[in-house]
Amino acid sequence: MKHWIAAALALVAAPLAAQDFSEGSEARSWNLYAEQPALFEAKVVDILCELTGDCPDNCGDGRRQLGLVRAADNVLVFPNKNSQPAFTGAALELLPYCGQDVEVDGLMIEDPDLGATNVYLVQKIRTVGAEEWVKANTWTKKWAAANPEAKGKGPWFRRDPRVNAAIEADGYLGLGVEEEAEFIKGLHE
Repeated sequence: MKHWIAAALALVAAPLAAQDFSEGSEARSWNLYAEQPALFEAKVVDILCELTGDCPDNCGDGRRQLGLVRAADNVLVFPNKNSQPAFTGAALELLPYCGQDVEVDGLMIEDPDLGATNVYLVQKIRTVGAEEWVKANTWTKKWAAANPEAKGKGPWFRRDPRVNAAIEADGYLGLGVEEEAEFIKGLHE
């Protein structure tokens, strides 16, 4: 009897697991392994709030990782990238939509063998029912506006005050400055 119940549950769950969200997607490929175009409706949520009940106003005002609870199956999707080249920006792009129902278009990474499931690269956002899409590509401009003292050439992370403070405190490898110096010295012996 238990085998029959397990088989029935597997059949019921199969359509949700096999859903194809690519229909109507205009997502630009990044040629990443296991990427699939994905267009769906979802609610923008504070992931920590969803998991623990710790729910500050406005999804933590940009200090929290945001997620998408997909309307089709109530699955929590992890958006970890916007449409810019660096793997940054998804939370900042979604923050104006905190608590709102949106439609997103982007790329879904699904590979259970690698442990990657419901990882999303958001490229466009709009509130449900809106005509116009908003491109998810404003992170660099917002970072520059928030860090005017970090003007200069080269990648943003080489000039980011938070990154530089972490390196100064813990070294490039996070081992500690003295420990890192010993480690590097050992590499050259």
